[in-house]
Amino acid sequence: MTRVWPGDPYPLGAHYDGAGTNFALFSEAATRVELCLFDDEGGETRLELPETSGSVWHGYLPTVGPGQRYGYRVHGPYDPGNGQRCNPNKLLLDPYAKAVEGDVDWDESLFSYRFADPSARNDDDSARHLPKSVVINPYFDWMSDRHPRTPYHETIIYEAHVKGLTKLNPNIPEAQRGTYAGLAHPSMIDYFKDLGVTAVELMPVHQFVHDDVLLQRGLSNYWGYNTIGFFAPHNGYSSTGQLGEQVQEFKLMVRTLHEAGIEVILDVVYNHTAEGNHLGPTLSFRGIDNAHYYRLVDGSPEYYMDTTGTGNSLNVRQPHALQLIMDSLRYWVTEMHVDGFRFDLASALAREFHEVDRLSAFFDLVQQDPIVSRVKLIAEPWDVGEGGYQVGNFPALWTEWNGKYRDTMRDYWRGVEGRLPEFGSRFTGSSDLYADDGRHPIASVNFITAHDGFTLHDLVAYNGKHNEANGEDNRDGADDNRSWNHGVEGETDDPDITALRERQKRNLLTTLLLSQGVPMISHGDEAGRTQRGNNNVYCQDNELSWLDWSDSPANDVLRAFVRRVTELRREHPVFRRRRFPTGEGDVVWYTPSGRPMSDADWQTPYAKAVTVFLDGDRIAEPDPRGEQVHDDSFLLLFNAADTDLDFVVPDTGGGMWTGVLDTATPIEVYEYHERPVRRSGEKVRVESRSLQVLRRV
Repeated sequence: MTRVWPGDPYPLGAHYDGAGTNFALFSEAATRVELCLFDDEGGETRLELPETSGSVWHGYLPTVGPGQRYGYRVHGPYDPGNGQRCNPNKLLLDPYAKAVEGDVDWDESLFSYRFADPSARNDDDSARHLPKSVVINPYFDWMSDRHPRTPYHETIIYEAHVKGLTKLNPNIPEAQRGTYAGLAHPSMIDYFKDLGVTAVELMPVHQFVHDDVLLQRGLSNYWGYNTIGFFAPHNGYSSTGQLGEQVQEFKLMVRTLHEAGIEVILDVVYNHTAEGNHLGPTLSFRGIDNAHYYRLVDGSPEYYMDTTGTGNSLNVRQPHALQLIMDSLRYWVTEMHVDGFRFDLASALAREFHEVDRLSAFFDLVQQDPIVSRVKLIAEPWDVGEGGYQVGNFPALWTEWNGKYRDTMRDYWRGVEGRLPEFGSRFTGSSDLYADDGRHPIASVNFITAHDGFTLHDLVAYNGKHNEANGEDNRDGADDNRSWNHGVEGETDDPDITALRERQKRNLLTTLLLSQGVPMISHGDEAGRTQRGNNNVYCQDNELSWLDWSDSPANDVLRAFVRRVTELRREHPVFRRRRFPTGEGDVVWYTPSGRPMSDADWQTPYAKAVTVFLDGDRIAEPDPRGEQVHDDSFLLLFNAADTDLDFVVPDTGGGMWTGVLDTATPIEVYEYHERPVRRSGEKVRVESRSLQVLRRV
C-alpha cells in the first residue's frame, strides 16, 4: 500500500519538488478527503489525506511525479437547501491543478441529482466522465527572458483568439495551427512586429468547459468564458496533445513573444466558473466547499447569486476564494511570465454585497500585492447586475475598456448628430471619466470593436445582427450595435458602397490609433475579417469566426494603412501623451472655417466636421530622463459629413503644413507620395466621411 506522508498545507495544489509531490486542498466543509490517483488505463487508487491544517487537507507522496493523473473525493454534508453539496461519489478537479487532461462528457453521473427528478440525489460515480488533474514538472528554461514592461502610453494592444487567429494561417505547419505553438510561429511574430502592436491580449486560455447545450447543437464554447481551472492552460490549444505538455508549450510561446518585445496579456474569468447554477454539474468547487466558493442567495442558499449571466458568481467575500484568485494571478506572472490581465466582468469582482464597491477586498489585495500590482491590469468595467456599468470608477492602478469611447466613435463616423462634444472628450483621453481621481489618459483602453460584437468589416456592412447560425432564433447578441451598412445589408459588388465602407474602416482605425489613451485592435480588423453579420460568435469554432488568411488586394491595402498609422503613433509622442492636455494651447479645436470652436459651435447638433491642433512644443510631461518632450505639431481634419468640405488651415502661430495621412486616398498613405504644402488661411479639400492628418514643416 502506498504510504502517505503528512506533507504541508502550502502551497495549495499538487507541487512536485523533484523527489515527490505534495498535495493540498482547502475545504472547510469536508469531514474527510481522499486523493485519487489514476493510471493509464483509468484504474483508480484512493488515498486518504492524513493531515488538516486550517481547513487545508494535505499529504506528501514520495513516489509520485510529473504526469500523474489525480482528483479528489470530498466527504461531508450534502444538504442543498442549506448550501452544502459534498458528495464523495463525484470525482473533483483540483482548483489549483496546473494541467488538465480530457474533457467533460456531460454524463448524468456528473450531476448531484437525477435528470428525471431534480429532488432525487444522484450517487453515481463520475470518475470515468470527468477530466483529470495532472501533476506537472515546473521546470522550464526561461533563458534570459524578461518582461518587456512596455509603458502604457507606448502600448498598442492586439486582442486575439489563440485558435481563431492561427487556424487558417498557411504559413504555420498544420499541426501547430490553432495552438500556442502556432501563435509563437515566426510568421506570426513577424506579423505582429510588422503591424506595430506591442501586446497580444489572449482571449481565455484558462482551462474551460464546453457547455452541454452547445455540444448538443453541434457547437462549442469557442470564446472560452467558462473556466474550470484557473491555473491550467487550456489543453485544447496544445499542439501535441501529450500529458501536461500544454504548460511547456505555453511557456515557450510567452518566451518567444518576449524575445520579440511583445507582451502577453490574458483575458481572465474570475467572476464565475463552469459549474453553472443549482442545476449545473459537480466538477470541482461545488463539491469541495460550495458555500465558501460561491455567492448563495440570502435566505435561499440552494440557489446562486448571478451577476454574470452564467448561473453563479465567485464569493469574493470569503478569504480562500480571494486567495484562489490572487494565487492564480501570481502564478501566471511568476511561473508563466505573463505581463498583465484583462478581467472579464470586473464589476462582479467588486461586489461585496449587492452594490459595486471600488474599494472591495479584491482591489485592496491587488493594490498591496508586490507582484500583481506591477503588471498591466485592465477591467471590463461592467457586469449584468444592478449598477454594474462602472466605466471610470475603478481604482487608480487600473485601466478600463472604455465602452463610451467605442459608442461615441461609432456614432460620430456613421453621422449621428450632436456627437461633437463627446467626440472631443474621447479623442483627448476621456478626462471627464478619469481626471477627477488623478488618473491619466492611459486609464482608457480605447477600442472600436472587440471579440464581443461586430468585426470592423461587419460594423460597416450590416445594420442588424445575423446570428441564425447560433441556433437561438437571432435572439442572442447585442441589438445596440451603432453600425451602418451604407445602403446594402451585407456583401455587395457596388463599387461606390465598397469604397465608402473601406474608407470608414480607415476612419475608425485612424481615429483609434491617434486618440489619447491605449488603443486596442481586435484581431483581423486590419485584414477585413468578417463573421457575415454574426455579432456573437461565442459558439462558432469554425470558418465563421476564424481569420481568413487568403490574399485580398483590399485587405493588403488596409494592413499597409494600419502599419502606417501605428508607425505614426510610435514616432510621435504627441499622439500618446502620458498626461491630459492642459488646455493652454497644447490642444486647440477649430471649426472648418479656421476659427476656434465656441460653446455654440460645440452644441450645434448638425455639426459633423472639426479640426484639432496638437502642439508638439507644448507636451507638458517630461521623457523618462526628465527632459522636456518636443515633437512635430499636427492638424487633424475630421469630416463625418456626407459632403466634401473645404477646411481653412487655422492660424496656429506660423509655419507651413504638409499632408501625411488621408483616409480618402489610402494608396498614397503608404507610398509616401508628395503632398502640397499649405499655409494658414489656405484651404484643404477634405472628402466626405474622411480625415486628413497634416504635419507642420
